Amino acid sequence: MTAGPAAGDDGRPLPPPPPPPPSSSPPPSSSGYVHQDADGDDRRVRSRLSLRTRVGALAALCVGVAVALTALAVYLTVSTQLVRSVDESLYKRASDTLASSLGPSSLVQIPSEAFLASDTRVAYMGSNSELILPRGEESALPVGEPELAVAQGREDHHIRTADLKGENYRMLSVRASDRFALVVGQSMAQSEWILDRVRIVSLLVGGIGVVGATWAGLSVAQAGLRPVRRLTEAAEHVARTQRLDPIEVEGKDEIARLAYSFNEMLSALNDARARQARLVADAGHELRTPLTSMRTNLDLLAQSDREGDRLPPADRAQIIDDVRAQAEELSQLMGDLVELSREDPPRESREQLDFADVVRDALTRVRRRAPSVTFTADLRPWNVHGDPHVIGRAVTNLLDNAAKYSPSDGTVTVRLHSGTLEVDDEGPGIADEDLPHVFERFYRSSEARGRPGSGLGLAIVRTAAERHDGRVSAGRAPSGGARLTMYLPGSPPPTEAEPPSSASLA
Repeated sequence: MTAGPAAGDDGRPLPPPPPPPPSSSPPPSSSGYVHQDADGDDRRVRSRLSLRTRVGALAALCVGVAVALTALAVYLTVSTQLVRSVDESLYKRASDTLASSLGPSSLVQIPSEAFLASDTRVAYMGSNSELILPRGEESALPVGEPELAVAQGREDHHIRTADLKGENYRMLSVRASDRFALVVGQSMAQSEWILDRVRIVSLLVGGIGVVGATWAGLSVAQAGLRPVRRLTEAAEHVARTQRLDPIEVEGKDEIARLAYSFNEMLSALNDARARQARLVADAGHELRTPLTSMRTNLDLLAQSDREGDRLPPADRAQIIDDVRAQAEELSQLMGDLVELSREDPPRESREQLDFADVVRDALTRVRRRAPSVTFTADLRPWNVHGDPHVIGRAVTNLLDNAAKYSPSDGTVTVRLHSGTLEVDDEGPGIADEDLPHVFERFYRSSEARGRPGSGLGLAIVRTAAERHDGRVSAGRAPSGGARLTMYLPGSPPPTEAEPPSSASLA
């Protein structure tokens, strides 16, 4: 009888149970065992072991292998020497026996105790397999086919190791006469006892060596990794507290160099954080003024519309023009901030260009924005490898700055000789205390605080020059105004197609 589906209390069938969740473990094989990734297990085991433990284990392993190989070499050497010593003794005893009058007929007259006292057994093996032993010999040597071959003359001598009642004997058989072979055997018990002692000593010495190597490896690893542990604690301290405090460095080894590099990295991060905080604070300060003015103007327009007291068209147009100018100022400020925050431009954006052509294009643009200022230019060709947009923006900022501080009928003098661009204006000039700071971000001298601008134009000039391995400087022009200089490395053209140009742009 087939059972139906299970039913609940209300008589309706219960839904089937959900399928089991997928398991991350590998499926069992046909044999019922789960296959494991041996390489993955080894990596997980190594990752759980500390470096100190791994160094100690490696030292113990190396010493263990060295001890094992040394013990094996000693054991094989001693074993070979002992067997060779026994063989030499057997050959000497056989030679002495053959030189004496001890033959097969007289051997049976000598009691076996005379030979057993020196752990030696002597017998004669006949060519017809007859074995002649000393008198009273209870157990004969385990002779066989090799000894019979010597007795029958098929071999001159033969030596081998044989077992006699659980004891190893070294047996030598030599030809004694046409019908007999002399068989001399010696027990290997003494040699085996010596080899047992060698094994025990090797194990003891090897064990002590492995333990000592493990302790030495752990101690050396602990002492050698102490600076690494300090670096780790310093990195954890930085991650936990966000404080970029340098660590104390001792010594001049590789770990000390790593610590010095770590401190330099912390210093660079600290400087970058300070610059970022200063940039955010300065940007917030510069943004506050136009935003406040824009909000005030917008509130004034909204209040006028809400109360029904409309402003005169001229005032309303003036407020709208102010808002538009403030919006343009904000857009310029945001563009300058984006320009300063950019990293080095990609290599593909650079090309070979004439610095003089870039300056001419910038002069054309600035002339339209400042029609009341006269520009004179003396430009010599100079080839540079760079980004035309970045260099053009920097040159435009230099010319705009000169036009802004020059009087309405003033003259701006531009010269480009051997990669050095000089821009002189006829404005009030730059105070000596302000000269080192004019290319800093958001820096505004006391004379410039009432003029429009964000204080980022000259900072963009310095950034552009540094990106092209150049430099900038500020000084005083002969006319009393400011002289701003930008140098870009390059080379003069191979041949000048036309003489240096000198233009007066009104």
